[in-house]
Amino acid sequence: MSDKIYVVDYQAGNLGSVSNIIRHIGGEPVLVNRPEDLLKADRVILPGVGAFDFGMSALTSNGMNEAVLEVAKTGIPLLGICLGMQLLLNSSDEGKLPGLGLIKGKSNKFKDLSEGMKIPHMGWNTVRGINSVLLKGQEKEQRFYFVHSYFVECDRKSDIAGVSTYSHDFVSMVENENVLGVQFHPEKSHKFGMALLKNFLEM
Repeated sequence: MSDKIYVVDYQAGNLGSVSNIIRHIGGEPVLVNRPEDLLKADRVILPGVGAFDFGMSALTSNGMNEAVLEVAKTGIPLLGICLGMQLLLNSSDEGKLPGLGLIKGKSNKFKDLSEGMKIPHMGWNTVRGINSVLLKGQEKEQRFYFVHSYFVECDRKSDIAGVSTYSHDFVSMVENENVLGVQFHPEKSHKFGMALLKNFLEM
């Protein structure tokens, strides 16, 4: 298998930072904005920043959503980052469009936070891994950099691969066979992010 990681370019991702960290771990980033090119991938990252409906609209505008679904169906490792993780879900209370439905669940806005806590949740936080393949060989608790206002709720406990706390516990990692997602930004998380992406590169 090659060291290429295909990164979906749909005008909603942090492409520069993601590409840089892929190179730093010895991988080769390949930016793709055509469905037919994505189907050549050995592994795929779906990055993302911004609103749920904007992200889904951008994905579906040229059929890239169908290519992502095909990638997942064929068993190719697929990693959603931040908004990219939330797009893997069925829906979000941030928008009206359906998600990709690869992870059963939805995203909800943080509310009823403890005094002094603000939205978005921004900064470093601990992730407690739960049998995560992305944290293989690492300490059970890792620190990663977060920027988000919505959190994931999974319908199936078996899909939860990591949990963090911001006023209350929330799902910060999901894994269902070859479909994986992280709420944090590994590309902004220094050595912790590099170790995680090295594990992804080896899948």
